[in-house]
Amino acid sequence: MTASTESSLLLKASGISKHFGGLAALMDVSLTIHHKEIYGLIGPNGAGKTTLFNLLTGLYSADSGTITFDGINLSGKQPHEVTQTGIARTFQNIRLFANMTALENVMVGRSVRTHAGVFGAILLNQKTRDEERAIRHRAKELLIYTGIGHHSQMLAKNMSYGDQRRLEIARALATDPKLLALDEPAAGMNATETAALRKLLESIRLSGVTILLIEHDVKLVMGLCDRIAVLDYGKKIAEGIPTEVRRDPAVIGAYLGGAIA
Repeated sequence: MTASTESSLLLKASGISKHFGGLAALMDVSLTIHHKEIYGLIGPNGAGKTTLFNLLTGLYSADSGTITFDGINLSGKQPHEVTQTGIARTFQNIRLFANMTALENVMVGRSVRTHAGVFGAILLNQKTRDEERAIRHRAKELLIYTGIGHHSQMLAKNMSYGDQRRLEIARALATDPKLLALDEPAAGMNATETAALRKLLESIRLSGVTILLIEHDVKLVMGLCDRIAVLDYGKKIAEGIPTEVRRDPAVIGAYLGGAIA
C-alpha cells in the first residue's frame, strides 16, 4: 500500500533544521507520511533519526521548518499536547515504570484520554469509578493484543527484554494514536522476537494506525515498510519504496559501500 493523494496525507515535515551549538543535527529535511502506511527511517548512527523523532513528538523545537499533523501545526506544542493530537512514541532506551505492573504501565498511558480530573480522582464518584474500570479493561485488551496478557500483574522490571518492548508498544497504543512512532523496537531482539514484532506491527497497521519506524535492522525495514527515507549526516539522501532505496548509490555509500539486503 503506497498512498499518493493529498487527501491521504497524515504528516508533513517541510524544511526541518535543528542545530545543537555548532553541530547541524538536521538540515532542510522534508518528508510526508500517509494514512495507514508503515514509513521507515534509516541511516547510520548519528544521522539525525532520533533528533527528527524528538522534533515530531515535541521534545525539541525546530530551528526552522514546519511540521503539520492531520491538519494541525505542531510548532510550539508540548509533548503531552502532541500526544493528544494523536502521535504516540516509544524510545530507543526502554522507559517503563519499572516498579509498576504491566497493567499499571498501560493504564498510565491511557491517562491522556481520561476526563475525571483532580476532583473526580479525590471524590471517587461514580463517573470516575466507571472510567477507571474502562481504562483497566482497555489496558488488559492491549496487553492481550500485544501478546503479553499473561504478564499483566508482573512488575515491568521483571519482564524479559522483548516483552518490555511489547509493553512499551501497548502503552503507546493506549493513547489511541493515529501515528505510532517507534524508535528501534527490534533492538536487542533475537530472530524469533523480531519475527513476532513484525507480525504485531502489520496487525497494528491493519487496525488503521499509521507507523513511523526507526530501525537498524535493515532486513526488517525493507520487508515491512511501504516507503523509506534515509538520513545521513542530518540530510535526507533518499526516499522511496524499498526496491528503489535498496539500489540507490547514495544509500549504498552511506552504508560503507555494502549492499543493502
